[in-house]
Amino acid sequence: MQVIRWQKPEVPQEHDLRGQMQSQGLAPYSWSNSPGERYTVHSHNYQKVLYCVRGSIRFILPDVEEDDGILNLAPGDCMILPAHVRHSAEVGLQGVTCLEAAQH
Repeated sequence: MQVIRWQKPEVPQEHDLRGQMQSQGLAPYSWSNSPGERYTVHSHNYQKVLYCVRGSIRFILPDVEEDDGILNLAPGDCMILPAHVRHSAEVGLQGVTCLEAAQH
């Protein structure tokens, strides 16, 4: 798993993040959730590339010991999650909007 933290002082714009993903050959789609929503433990058969656009989201990785298996994403942060890594998620207090793409 790889995390790339947003380093710029300005807030990221969805169209800029989408363009960056597309320039890497990805086909991103946008999704949003309300505050406090949860995803149960699951995995994917593809590598997931995910950018947090607005709000926040916490990923819980039960099989990862580093940082107690907890990964918090804020606007602009990117997570690259390898295929078959089990994870669940909890949406932050302001909800969340993410851009996500499968990388095969």
